[in-house]
Amino acid sequence: MVGNMSNDSGLRIATRGGDAPTAAPSKAEVRSLDFWYGASQALKNVSMRIDACRVTALIGPSGCGKSTFLRCFNRMHDLTAGTRYGGDIRFFPDDVNILDKNIDPIEVRMRIGMVFQKPNPFPKSIFENVAYGLRVRGERNRAVLMTAVEQALRDASLWDEVKDRLNDMAFNLSGGQQQRLCIARALATGPELLLFDEPTSALDPNATANIEDLIHRLRDKVTILIVTHNMQQAARVSDYTAFMYLGELIEFGETDAVFTRPTSKRTEDYITGRYG
Repeated sequence: MVGNMSNDSGLRIATRGGDAPTAAPSKAEVRSLDFWYGASQALKNVSMRIDACRVTALIGPSGCGKSTFLRCFNRMHDLTAGTRYGGDIRFFPDDVNILDKNIDPIEVRMRIGMVFQKPNPFPKSIFENVAYGLRVRGERNRAVLMTAVEQALRDASLWDEVKDRLNDMAFNLSGGQQQRLCIARALATGPELLLFDEPTSALDPNATANIEDLIHRLRDKVTILIVTHNMQQAARVSDYTAFMYLGELIEFGETDAVFTRPTSKRTEDYITGRYG
């Protein structure tokens, strides 16, 4: 069953009306999260739950804090001077606060992978791109590396396209293939959570469809948190949707409900194109 919602400009947003997500354990819980760039507060008292092996989409206008929020999960902000966190992000099953200053951000990033807006393959071969994280962990056994690289490329739906040219430079791949390579690189280390920051914004429609199909398949293996400006994409790929505005979480719930029965007027106005 598919439901549709129209906005004032005639845009139709397809949602998976009969496919409500089943109950799942939490992978992470965000509790009263604040974040500052120097004196400027970018996130304000954000609290939400991230279900395991589900896709959660973050939507909202530019500058609302979506990417800032996403990058808190793998402590990317630690690389920028003058930033600070408040609140907790509890990560399960060990129930650890990954924002705690005593937690090594490198260890956090080993458990939480990230795929960026534009494909960013390393200036290495296809094989070495995917094997990179494993080598950083100290793996040197060629057979182990080969098995892991093949599985990651299969999981990223890229193996059949590159299996005969693993020693070619990654830059020889098309844009869509490069993005799937970056996904394979993230998957190779066995992440528990995968962050996508507008992963299709630089891709053509065919490559975008491939990435969306891939996200559908990956949700059974890994928890996914995705930032997107494309509301149709959020409706197509996600189980849950969070709407953010001016650094605050305005609404969070099952995707079908958020898109067809929003409880906040601000959410409704954004979805129907009245602003954003």
